[in-house]
Amino acid sequence: MESTIRQSIAAALAEDLGHGDVTSNALIAAEARCKTRLIAKQDGVLSGMTVFHGVFEVTNSQVTGLQGLSDGDTVKNGDVIASFSGNTRAVLSAERTALNFLQHLSGIATVTRSFVDAVGDLPCRLCDTRKTTPLLRTLEKTAVRHGGGTNHRHNLADG
Repeated sequence: MESTIRQSIAAALAEDLGHGDVTSNALIAAEARCKTRLIAKQDGVLSGMTVFHGVFEVTNSQVTGLQGLSDGDTVKNGDVIASFSGNTRAVLSAERTALNFLQHLSGIATVTRSFVDAVGDLPCRLCDTRKTTPLLRTLEKTAVRHGGGTNHRHNLADG
C-alpha cells in the first residue's frame, strides 16, 4: 500500500477512533469473529477498494476470505461489493472509516462516469482539476480515472 494512502488512513482512523471504540470493547469478546458483506445501496462506479482494504489492514482486523469487486467496476443496487471474515472488534472500529472513503471516492467515480457518458463519442476528454479535498488529492484523482476521466495536473508545478 502506498505511503500516502497509509497516512490518510492513519489520520482518518485517529480522528474517528480517538481513544478506542468503548462500546465494542465493553460488549464484544476480544477473540470474537464476524462475517461481513458490503452491499451496494444504489447504482454506481466503484472506487476506493484499495483504501477500503487498507483500513482493515491498518487496524489489524485479521481479515480472511476477502472477495469482492474492483475499482472501476459498475455496481447495481443490491450487488455484493465485498465479503470477508475478521475480528469483530477491529472490523466494527474500522468500518465507518472504510465506508467513508469508499462512498466518497465511488461518488466521484460515479459522477465522472455520468459526464464521460454524456460526452460520448465527441472528440474531447473529460479532465479533472486540482480543486480537491486537502490531503485526498491522489485518491480523488484516482477516482476520476476509475470513472473514465483524465487527470490534468496534480499540483501547480505540473503542466
